Amino acid sequence: QVQLVESGGGLVQAGGSLRLSCAASGRTFSSYAMGWFRQAPGKEREFVAAISWSGGSTYYADSVKGRFTISRDNAKNTVYLQMNSLKPEDTAVYYCAADTTGGSSWEEYDYWGQGTQVTVSS
Repeated sequence: QVQLVESGGGLVQAGGSLRLSCAASGRTFSSYAMGWFRQAPGKEREFVAAISWSGGSTYYADSVKGRFTISRDNAKNTVYLQMNSLKPEDTAVYYCAADTTGGSSWEEYDYWGQGTQVTVSS
């Protein structure tokens, strides 16, 4: 079992930055690949980024590539999403998720946090 709690969301102007954190409980955090997803009102949940259990491999949606960076600290049981050059279209609730294999499909992930709101004003 893994419990996930996101933090770091908020309101930011276009072009600004935010760093999201996802704290995990449980002794097996380092065994899980981690992903970030987002869901805007009226839209489906979409993949943002994922990172392997070791942190050695990362994957990004084309829409955020070059602007967002996913990282993890297994000693702190935490995964991060650094978001730079934010755009109004990045506005959404952001969720972190854990899975034994990882990937870009939200259906693959077994554990989810409650989400944190990110709002980017123009």
